[in-house]
Amino acid sequence: MAKKEETDLKKHEPHNRGTRLSEVILGGQDGLVSILGLLLGLTAATNSTRVIIAGGLATIIAETLSMGAVAYTSMMADRDHYDAERAREFREIKEAPEQERQEIEDIYASKGFSGGLLNEIVDHITKNEDLWVDTMMREELELRPINKNDVYKYAFIVGVSTLAGAFLPLIPYFFLRPSLAIIISAVLSALVLAGIGSYKAKINLSSQIKNILEMVLIGMGAAIAGYAIGLLFKQ
Repeated sequence: MAKKEETDLKKHEPHNRGTRLSEVILGGQDGLVSILGLLLGLTAATNSTRVIIAGGLATIIAETLSMGAVAYTSMMADRDHYDAERAREFREIKEAPEQERQEIEDIYASKGFSGGLLNEIVDHITKNEDLWVDTMMREELELRPINKNDVYKYAFIVGVSTLAGAFLPLIPYFFLRPSLAIIISAVLSALVLAGIGSYKAKINLSSQIKNILEMVLIGMGAAIAGYAIGLLFKQ
């Protein structure tokens, strides 16, 4: 019974696939939309390729560092919150063990366990303080431990995704005049956003059309807003 219970508890570990997808979408979409809006605004305001590329590169660097830093600090905050809650749970099982034991019993009773089997599960969990607290963290608070290496990976993935997404709209400006580059950049960005929406729909088993339209309309809407602002300062 002990082995089976520990195995069942491990099944509740989070899946990395969906997490990694959200990190890539977060960084890639933010980088692409932000820089596309900037490039369209600069193109509307000036015909200088040099100014547009310089502004684009400077913003790409700032955006990449900013997104990576935000990802790091936000996940570190989650990690600190987990540690604080875990310490609180340890205090509670020492100060009010009967109440905390009852909470374990209630949790597993709600899963359909009863009688001797329920008592065996509760006894097994509450004999080990670490298992007891980990179970409370997972089942009652629905919190998962965050490894420091995962924090670095998260920040790195978000940063690299931002860099890749942000650099894409700028590529046409290295080879074409601004009046043509703006069209190619917008079309290329729309296709990438559509691809992200399609892949997101496939992973989440949701509507392809809805996800594609959502990604493209939000992204291009933000970019058009940048273009409109650029027109106000057109030389």
